[in-house]
Amino acid sequence: MHNTMRTTFWQHRNVLVTGATGLLGPHLIQELLANNARIVALVRDFVPDSSFFTNNLDRAVTVVHGDLLDSDLIARCLNEFDIDTVFHLGAQAIVGYANRSPIATFRSNIEGTWKLLEACRLSPWVKHIIVASSDKAYGSHEILPYTEDAPLQGRHPYDVSKSCADLIAQSYFHTYKLPVCITRCGNFFGPGDLHLNRIVPGTIRSLINHQAPVIRSNGLFVRDYIYVKDVADAYMTLAEKMAPLQLFGHSFNFSTDEPFTVIEIVQHITKLMGITIDPIIENRATNEIPAQHLSSHKARTLLGWQPAYGVQKGLVEAIAWYKEYFRQDLHEKNLNFSSLLQREQEHSRTA
Repeated sequence: MHNTMRTTFWQHRNVLVTGATGLLGPHLIQELLANNARIVALVRDFVPDSSFFTNNLDRAVTVVHGDLLDSDLIARCLNEFDIDTVFHLGAQAIVGYANRSPIATFRSNIEGTWKLLEACRLSPWVKHIIVASSDKAYGSHEILPYTEDAPLQGRHPYDVSKSCADLIAQSYFHTYKLPVCITRCGNFFGPGDLHLNRIVPGTIRSLINHQAPVIRSNGLFVRDYIYVKDVADAYMTLAEKMAPLQLFGHSFNFSTDEPFTVIEIVQHITKLMGITIDPIIENRATNEIPAQHLSSHKARTLLGWQPAYGVQKGLVEAIAWYKEYFRQDLHEKNLNFSSLLQREQEHSRTA
C-alpha cells in the first residue's frame, strides 16, 4: 500500500496491541505511530531491556498494565478507548520455556486468546482483529512448504498452544462472524530480540565476542527466518485489506519463501560479519520438527505483500544493532535502567 494511503487508513484509528514488550510489538507500534494511529498497549511485565521502553514508546502510547487473563481489564480497554483494530501478539513465545511450563503456556496462549476474542465479540467498536499464530501450529508434515489449508496438528506444548489459539480464532469467525484474520510466520529476527538463546542473536553475540557460535541441534533443521520489520509491514497490510477484500476468517502465511538450515543461517551471519569461526554443534535439541517452512503465495497473491527487507538486508541491520547494543558499557546501561525504573514507578502510581 502506498504510504499516503497507509497513513490515511491509520490516521486517528484506535488500536490495541497486546504483547507490546515482545520482539514484534515495538516495531509494529513504531510503524503505527509513524502513520498517526492512536495506540493502547497492554503491558503485563516491566521489561527494561524491551525496545518498548528503551525507544520511549511507553511515552508515545497509552499504557495499560495487566494480564490477558483478566477479562474485565480487556473489556475495559476495548470500550474505554473505542478500540477499532486489535493486534493480538501477546503470548508465551519461547519454545524451551513452554516445554518446561506447559500449564502457564496453555493459559497464556490459549485462554488469553479466547478471553480477548470474547471481549471483542461483545464490543460494538472492534472492526479488525489479527491473531498471531505461528508456523509451529501446523506441527509436522511430510509435504512442504506448508500452505494455509494444511491441518493444524501441533504435538508439543508450544505448538499445541498455537494450534489451539488458531482454531479458537477460526471458531469465533465461523460461529459469530468475528472480523478476525490469523497470521502464521516462521522465526522472527531483528533489533530488540534479547532472547540470546535464539540462533540469530546468539550467533551474533558469540561472533562479536570472538567465540564459536553454539548450535543446540544437529544444525540440519530447516526453518523460515523473517525480519521483524517485514512482519510488522505484513500485519499492517493485512489489517488494511481484510475488510475491502472480505478476508475475515482467513489465515495467511508470511514468509520470504527462502528456508535455511541452522548451519546455513549461522554461516550467512559469519560471512556478513567477516569472521571465520566454526560453530559448536551440540546435537542435543529435543521435541523439534526437522523441517518446517511456509509458502507465502496466498499473501503475495491476495494482499500484494512481499518482504521489503528479506533475510540478507535484515541480517545486515540486525548485526549493526547488536554491535551497538553490546558496545554500550555497563555503566551506560545501568543509567538507562535507572531512568526506565523511575518511569515505570511513575506509570504504576498513575495506573
